[in-house]
Amino acid sequence: MTIEALSPARIRQLIIAGWTGRDRVAQEKHIAELELLGVTRPAATPVYYRAAAARLTTAESIEVTGNDSSGEVEFVVLRMDGSLWIAVGSDHTDRKVETYNITVSKQMCDKPVSRNMWLLDDLLDHWDSLVLRSWRVTAGARHLYQEGSVSKMLHPQELIAGYAKKGGGLLEESSAMFGGTLAAHGGIQPADRFEFELEDSVLKRRLTHGYDVRVLPNAG
Repeated sequence: MTIEALSPARIRQLIIAGWTGRDRVAQEKHIAELELLGVTRPAATPVYYRAAAARLTTAESIEVTGNDSSGEVEFVVLRMDGSLWIAVGSDHTDRKVETYNITVSKQMCDKPVSRNMWLLDDLLDHWDSLVLRSWRVTAGARHLYQEGSVSKMLHPQELIAGYAKKGGGLLEESSAMFGGTLAAHGGIQPADRFEFELEDSVLKRRLTHGYDVRVLPNAG
């Protein structure tokens, strides 16, 4: 059972995999949530977006412009030191920008990630039992925002293979790939603080992280 601390400064390539659902009904629900915000339905799934590696952070707060952004919990697969690792992160995204260009929206916000990560090999025999959860904190009240098994998304190895088939090549050393998210309870909403976890009930452990969202004024 291997645990290692993640150093975001070591990451040189960041990929955000979107619409990765194995469960087509759940995926359709998330697509419908985004369509309500004006986000165009993808022509094919999954989609692999690129973002600056410098966006990856383990900080406990991020700064965003305006009130149109929100977090979403995802597992994160990393290739480091010749091995595949799993962390948990938030693909924090500007939803207003997302309505006209998803790729640009992925670049607008930092991507918080847990400080610790697990070796993927230690998870392969019980991968589908892992559970993702997130909470949004607004005005001091904590609300369950997302909850579900990673079995709702494509397996990390399938995501990596799909990235190669779509022209991305092999997942390079010092790379990170976000693995897709779950539908939100009550629809997509902003928060003052976002908290999230990946639970491994078989090995009785959790990866956790949380961050405050500091809103900067949008002067136009």
